[in-house]
Amino acid sequence: MSNQSKPLSIIYNHNSGFRLFDQQEKYEQLLDIFAAHDFETKAFEINDPEQFKKVIAEVLQRHQQSPDHGVVVAAGGDGTLNSVAKHLLETDIPVGILPLGTFNYAARLLDIPLDLVEAAQVIATGQTKRIHMARINQEIYLNNASLGLYPLFIKKREDYNRIFGRFPLHAYTSALDVLIRDRKELKLEIWVDQKKYPVKTPLIFFGNNPLQLADMKMRIAQAAEQGKVAGVVVSKSDKLTLFKLVYQLIRGKIDEASDVYSFAADQVRIESKRKKLMVAIDGETVEMTPPLNISVLKNSLSVMVPHDSASL
Repeated sequence: MSNQSKPLSIIYNHNSGFRLFDQQEKYEQLLDIFAAHDFETKAFEINDPEQFKKVIAEVLQRHQQSPDHGVVVAAGGDGTLNSVAKHLLETDIPVGILPLGTFNYAARLLDIPLDLVEAAQVIATGQTKRIHMARINQEIYLNNASLGLYPLFIKKREDYNRIFGRFPLHAYTSALDVLIRDRKELKLEIWVDQKKYPVKTPLIFFGNNPLQLADMKMRIAQAAEQGKVAGVVVSKSDKLTLFKLVYQLIRGKIDEASDVYSFAADQVRIESKRKKLMVAIDGETVEMTPPLNISVLKNSLSVMVPHDSASL
C-alpha cells in the first residue's frame, strides 16, 4: 500500500447484514474499488452503544491524523447513518453511504445508488456536498423525529421485522396494531418562533428529508428543503381520527387528513410536565428530558455524492 493512501473506515451494525457469508464476494469487490483509488480500508462492526463510543473515537483519531481525511462510511440504514453523522458535524471528514436499510431515504435524496458496488464507486470517485442536519436537544436527525404514537409505531415495527423479516408494509401494519391496542395523548406547550401553542396531541412529527416528505405528499417538504424546522401536529386522539390518519398516510394524502396541521419555523421548543418524553429519531427510539429544542444546522455535514447529484 502506498504511503499516499487515504483512510476509509466502514462502520456497520451487527444486524445490518453487511459482510454476511453470502455477501463476501461483493465485500471483496468493494475493497478492490477502494484500493484502486488509493484508500486503505478498515471495517468496524458495532454490536452495542458502548462499543460504538470506542469505535467512533478510534475512527475519528485515525482520520484526523491523516493529511487526507479520507471517508467514514456508514453501511446500513438511516439509523446507522445518523449515529455516524452526528460525530462528523462541522468537520472536513465526509460521510460515505452504503445503503442497507429498508427505505434508505437519505441515500435516495442524494442520488446515491442502492446497489452497493455502484454506491462504493460514488464513495471512491464522487464529490462532497454539504447538507442540512436537524437537531433536537443533543441528538440529530437526517430524516425525521417524532413524539407520541410514532415511537410506539417504531417499536412495534421492529417486533414485526424481527418475527417476519424486514418489509416496508410493516410500517403500516405496526401503526394499525398500535392504534388498536394503545393510544397516547401528550399535553404540551409548543413554541413556534416565540409564539406559544398549548396542545393535546397523539402525534407530533418533524421532517428534515424533502424526499421523504414529498413521498408522503406533505406541504412542508419545501420548508425542509429551505432549512426550516418542518413539523406536523395532530390535534385529536380519538380512534376514528387516528384510523383516518393512517388511511390517508397509506394513500399519500396525509395533508388532506382532518385535524392535521403543518408548520415551519426557525426554532421550535416543546415543554411538558413529564420528566421524560419518548422520541423516535430516524427509526430509533430514545428517552429525552424536556424541554425539547428543535433547530436546523444548515450545511453542517459533508457527504459523498455523485458528480451529477442535484443541489439541495
